[in-house]
Amino acid sequence: MSLPRSGCEILCIGTELLLGNIVNGNARWLAEALAGLGIPHFRQGVVGDNPERLRDAVIEAANRSRLLVCTGGLGPTPDDLTTETLAATFDTPLEERPDVLHELEAKLRARGRSLGPSNRKQALLPKGAQVLPNPTGTAPGMIWSPEPGFTVLTFPGVPSEMRAMWQQTAVPWLEQQQLVTGTFRSRVLHFWGISESSLAESVAPLLELQNPTVAPYAGQGEVKLRITAYGQTAHEAEATIHPVEQELRRIGGEHVFGIDDDSLASVVLEQLRTRGQTLAVAESCTGGGVGSALTA
Repeated sequence: MSLPRSGCEILCIGTELLLGNIVNGNARWLAEALAGLGIPHFRQGVVGDNPERLRDAVIEAANRSRLLVCTGGLGPTPDDLTTETLAATFDTPLEERPDVLHELEAKLRARGRSLGPSNRKQALLPKGAQVLPNPTGTAPGMIWSPEPGFTVLTFPGVPSEMRAMWQQTAVPWLEQQQLVTGTFRSRVLHFWGISESSLAESVAPLLELQNPTVAPYAGQGEVKLRITAYGQTAHEAEATIHPVEQELRRIGGEHVFGIDDDSLASVVLEQLRTRGQTLAVAESCTGGGVGSALTA
């Protein structure tokens, strides 16, 4: 059964990600950015520098999502295949863009280099694609709608370049297309002295909510409940969270010790400061772990 396209997917490209050589920080950053814009984000994927597998991943995304955000594979080396693979997937010819070529030449000249064949391929974009300028690097991205109702945004894998391009060009475009319709906000409550299963049982009716949603997950020495709400504005989303947070605090009672980025150590230290007290620690066989937690 064919379902209407909806939401956004993130696809990160690079064999180094599959091998675990680098941490996929781009996916996390983009997920938070999408949530902040209120764009529903349903899936994330990683593929290596392989055109067949990249093609398969793109086709899958095109069949179910309105928006696909890709990072990686835009560089000048032979294994940077994102742009040409996307063009081939939708049977669209590549065109050399004079504006991109001119900018590449200027950037390389400023670095004391000349334009070679490897860099020249970075000026190739599918016919009809809009350039996503790269203010800090040589690899431009693109905004391209190869099919009605489906758009691809491509970014380099270098985090600083990707973030600048997202903020300077992608976000204004998303707003112009009216894809930015609200915002998501989250609140995390921290619990100690209770198991994840026991906490889930005690708040079971709240886990069935749709807006906000409530989800439990275990941390190191603690259990967390994440409350996530959607609203037209940040204020509306926060107001949706508030009554549910209060009910969770009532149910959790003395087991609740903090919110969001709080840690048990930071909360204990703040309580001591409030009371004008200090804490001395003598460690043995812990490798300084207690002191490290208290000073983190």
